[in-house]
Amino acid sequence: MNAPPHIPASADRSGAGRTISGEPAKNPGVPTMAPSTPPQPPTDSPDEALAGRSWQRAAARYRASSIGRGVVQLCTTLLPLAALLIAMYWSLDLSYLLTLALSVPTAGFLVRTFIIMHDCSHGSFMPSRRANEVIGFITGVLTFTPFAQWRRDHALHHASSGDLDRRGHGDILTLTVEEYLARDWWGRLKYRLYRNPLVLFGLGPLYLLVSQRWRSPAGSATKRKQFTSVQATNAAILLGIVGFSIIIGLKELVMIYTPVFLIAAAAGIWLFYVQHQFEDTYWEGHATWEYASAAMEGSSYYKLPRVLEWMTGSIGLHHLHHADPRIPNYNLRRCHDENAEFQHATQITLRGSLRSASLRLWDAERGRLVGFSVLREARVRRYGRASSR
Repeated sequence: MNAPPHIPASADRSGAGRTISGEPAKNPGVPTMAPSTPPQPPTDSPDEALAGRSWQRAAARYRASSIGRGVVQLCTTLLPLAALLIAMYWSLDLSYLLTLALSVPTAGFLVRTFIIMHDCSHGSFMPSRRANEVIGFITGVLTFTPFAQWRRDHALHHASSGDLDRRGHGDILTLTVEEYLARDWWGRLKYRLYRNPLVLFGLGPLYLLVSQRWRSPAGSATKRKQFTSVQATNAAILLGIVGFSIIIGLKELVMIYTPVFLIAAAAGIWLFYVQHQFEDTYWEGHATWEYASAAMEGSSYYKLPRVLEWMTGSIGLHHLHHADPRIPNYNLRRCHDENAEFQHATQITLRGSLRSASLRLWDAERGRLVGFSVLREARVRRYGRASSR
């Protein structure tokens, strides 16, 4: 891909010899989140990594949160969401097919609710920290997401995105070609199943639903505050289930909210996937990893139709969001359009994004994501013949 202005393309994109782990790397010098720090990248923060770049100064002008814009966005999100859920309840007496049809736009507004929670996690949605905490918790309950825990996980994602030595923080598991070939048949089968679209976007929402109900306080990204957030969210969800079961019935509640959640979660996973999993994305070993390059080269501009961009809170401008996560979603489009520095990221259209589902491995030699089809050639290079491994 063409490097954005003021961001020289890295000389070494290989990351050869790196290993993958589900835990944070133990390498000396790798920054980690201290328990007492706010959920921002600890040493590779946007201000430090982007220092001296003209587009850092340009982005800073759009960080200002607005109470008015925030209130309007809450009203245009939660009120339609509530109205559509009520319409789905009424439609149960007519046809469940109609109910399922209504679940699609309802899921869209649930995605938009998640985007509000996402902004609150960055402290950008409202000027008040307390308001962000309260709104983040409420929208987290609606999306079955423990706000404080997710905020910490997401901060680690921003601090390590594109770093081959620090994979495993809220990202889609991505092996290099060499790592895949080094696995035994069972390890390769598990990875192929994991990267299958039916598993990622079909079973993925169910995994999120279950996995976010419990987190051990002994985990690297879970401290007492995050553990309390998980339990408080679970309690609020249980209270909501009991309350609405009394009002409309448990069966009706399940028939309404289950398809909405599953569709919204699948859409959310897809958005996250396509914004980092594209052919000329960015992966580097920690020694050569740069926050700025990871943001502008490792995050795409998912160019959606305007109605879908509105529904997803402009999160398709993902390169800009990673460049400066303190810009609220309602300022992203204006920031992008008014500054040429941000108009050089990899653009992916709705149709073009479908190809991303076939990209499964990071090819260190080519410096790009590839499909499983390259494995035959890679085996020849590794073993000198077309091995069955």
